[in-house]
Amino acid sequence: MKTLSSERTFLAPPEEELADLSHSKVAIQLIPYEHTSSYLSGSDKGPEAIIAASHFVEFYDEEIDAETYKSTGVATLEPINFEGIYDAEAVEAIYNQTAQLLDLGKFVITLGAEHTITQGVVKAFHQKFKNFSVLQIDAHSDLRLAYQGNPYSHASVMARIHDMKIPMVQVGIRAQCIEEAELIKTSPLIDTWYAHQLDSGEKWIDDCIDACGENVYVTIDADGFDPSVAPAVGTAEPGGLTWKMGTNLLKKLSEKRNIIGFDIVEIAPREGEILTEFTMAKLCYKFLGYINHNQPLK
Repeated sequence: MKTLSSERTFLAPPEEELADLSHSKVAIQLIPYEHTSSYLSGSDKGPEAIIAASHFVEFYDEEIDAETYKSTGVATLEPINFEGIYDAEAVEAIYNQTAQLLDLGKFVITLGAEHTITQGVVKAFHQKFKNFSVLQIDAHSDLRLAYQGNPYSHASVMARIHDMKIPMVQVGIRAQCIEEAELIKTSPLIDTWYAHQLDSGEKWIDDCIDACGENVYVTIDADGFDPSVAPAVGTAEPGGLTWKMGTNLLKKLSEKRNIIGFDIVEIAPREGEILTEFTMAKLCYKFLGYINHNQPLK
């Protein structure tokens, strides 16, 4: 596994050793896989755009009074090459690299293109951790058994995780088909908080966290946030989480649960706009800060 040079890595820290895999507790993998986008394309450019935007994120986070990267190190791997591989093969490639990083004892963050990539990542975590929940921030349920005939569609990724019998908590859902709604009603593995059920208070956050197990993997689809926060996504939906709602959820989750890894997916960068990639880069660093602040990475 090759890593990016320090000037090309996440945050571009001046200390080269903190971007080296052997000296870093954190490994960021870039997964530019896009094969099933159903509205706007371009998510394959998302991971690199987040990395580029991260070079303008401040090292110091005033909320936790820390420069997180100095205590964790953050190495960024070269993007996986998906030329000529799709669906099951692509998921297997993602699984293999994630499993290698977990075997090295790294805290793995994944920056992906379409949401399909989460299947391969979670498969590796499922092998390593026998007891965990997945918390999904998303506009869409992604629980279709298949979409456009493809069970590896981004619209089916949570159905594949459901197949693994992993409990999941969904937050911000506001677009789904009736079959997905029926599965949510009947499956004991799924707890869903629809966007219309969220308010400015904290009770919904406490309820979501209570539904999670002790160990939690978090998958963040950028369209889970309102388009005013993250407009450059493949399938935008009005009425999503505000920045404060999202960060409050992640902060409190980090205080009350053991976060084992997370991903951010589905941004589709637009020429001349930087809001979405910068916001997701800052979210990535802030969430890592919350995690390390509450349970320092080893």
